[in-house]
Amino acid sequence: MKHTASQLIEDLNSPQMIDRLDALRQLKLLLDDGQIEQPVTAKDVNNHIHTWYSFSPYSPAKAVWMAYMAGLTTAGIMDHDSIGGALEFTAAGQILELPTTVGCEIRASFAGTALSGKRINNPDQDSVAYLALHGVPHTEIDALDAFLQPVRKARGIRNRKMIAKLNTLLAPAGIELDYDRDVLPLSLATDGGGVTERHLLYALALELLRRYPAPQDLLDFLRGPLQLMVTAKIEAMLLDEQNPHRAYDLLGLLKGELVEQFYIAATDECLPVADVVAFAKAHGIILAYAYLGDVGDSVTGDKKTQKFEDDYLDDLFDLLNQLGFAAVTYMPSRNTRPQLMRLRALCDKYQFFQISGEDINQPRQAFVCLAMRDPMFDNLYDAAWALIGHERLATDDLGQALFAPKAIETTPDLSSRILSYREHARTLYGHI
Repeated sequence: MKHTASQLIEDLNSPQMIDRLDALRQLKLLLDDGQIEQPVTAKDVNNHIHTWYSFSPYSPAKAVWMAYMAGLTTAGIMDHDSIGGALEFTAAGQILELPTTVGCEIRASFAGTALSGKRINNPDQDSVAYLALHGVPHTEIDALDAFLQPVRKARGIRNRKMIAKLNTLLAPAGIELDYDRDVLPLSLATDGGGVTERHLLYALALELLRRYPAPQDLLDFLRGPLQLMVTAKIEAMLLDEQNPHRAYDLLGLLKGELVEQFYIAATDECLPVADVVAFAKAHGIILAYAYLGDVGDSVTGDKKTQKFEDDYLDDLFDLLNQLGFAAVTYMPSRNTRPQLMRLRALCDKYQFFQISGEDINQPRQAFVCLAMRDPMFDNLYDAAWALIGHERLATDDLGQALFAPKAIETTPDLSSRILSYREHARTLYGHI
């Protein structure tokens, strides 16, 4: 081998995809040879892993490696406004023999619907909701990329305006960020990647760490000129000069405390929800509403007290059904049991496919969702495998998609259809 295991793992984040996949192939040889210990696997799955193509410390190849070594039995890519990492993610899964799914996350406008003017599942603005497109047939990746191109272009225009607004806040401290110099190089925008608010704030985090190398000076700036509320937990992280995640920890603080001061509402980049539904149906993609839920005493401790869909959840589901949604996605670790029991009852009422995945976009997050091991969520494991079955079958023939008219006519009951697609996938991958 030309590299040690640690060097090969580092190479998974190399600039060129060919080098990343080559490093992964060599790591697979080390695994097969027993030089790297095989991970302990159970039945864990994750359908919501971000990569460089939106915001993440991981290339698609590195993300698959992390998923595999965490013991996941399936993994799904889910980038904001981008499907650019899909082919690499899929290839990496094939190298490690880890079943994968392809998806992306977008925001859609609910203006003109019964939810117009309401805070839905977007903490930053009303009338806009996050949606997840799951199980993208591989024949439809190019079409989805073309669908997303104007979204990314519009978002880029807004990003530049937000950088200008952020610079106004930073001007008294003599700090000025340049979008082309400081932000775009942190993204894969030139290769079909999305650029999010996290990229803007990560650029700021890196500049602040450069400008204030002494931890106490950094804290004084954050609490002084920026007037941010720094908790004892974050303070300890930022004071630790050996902390390898200081930039991401600082980013988390900035995202929670600073965004509302420079945020500009998204307009043109948020497509009408009816257009997104129509596109998903035409291309065999499973469109899911992403449930957030009201946040009081956050079970994960990482969200402010805010109200979202819970006050009008029944009306929301009625509208989703009218619009033609097929699924709802949620994270068992993010809500209370009563919230999730109510949500699941509505999913059953409207025959919505239930999907889950832990939103991975920073290095402290675990790829395994321990809360999902509760037997209450066994259906989510079936759903992950059914997604794989759907994606493989729909890639061969869109008429075989999980929600294609032919599939519904053949197996009208959703639960039975999920089990059928699950068994196809498990047989395909030898998971009998």
